[in-house]
Amino acid sequence: MGIHHAHLSELDIGYFDPNNHLTPPLRSVRDRDSLRAALADGTVDAICSDHTPVDENVKQLPFAEADPGATGLELLLPLTLKWAEETRQQLVFALGKITCEAARVLNVDAGHLTPGHAADICVFDPQRYWKVGLQTLRSQGKNTPYRGVELKGKVCYTLVDGQVVYETR
Repeated sequence: MGIHHAHLSELDIGYFDPNNHLTPPLRSVRDRDSLRAALADGTVDAICSDHTPVDENVKQLPFAEADPGATGLELLLPLTLKWAEETRQQLVFALGKITCEAARVLNVDAGHLTPGHAADICVFDPQRYWKVGLQTLRSQGKNTPYRGVELKGKVCYTLVDGQVVYETR
């Protein structure tokens, strides 16, 4: 399940903001709440970023003509933490949805730390707030329904195979 659909509904489209044009389309509040409950009770195993950035010029078109999609990778952690807080899930359970459970669903050897294996680690501050914006997003595509929103949970470092590949400026 894409993380955007755990938080947004058709009501968030507002005046047909192209940044809220996603695939699958946003549905009712009832549908969103059902997805959130399915995550909490284990019916849905994993959360994905559904990272589908779109060029800014294509998102400037009217809603029906704009390409669907949004930046999601950089928002996966804070939006997962937000879901966990709002639904009173334990941190380890929520993080499992984007790590070991996601790896299990995809049948890949990842999402865990084991001696002798690659150390892919995200070090983050779960209490640090940051504002989503053009300057704070590193992805080439900066379109997101969360532009201008302050989120809690900031990645400090990312290590891939034990090497630092990202460090917060």
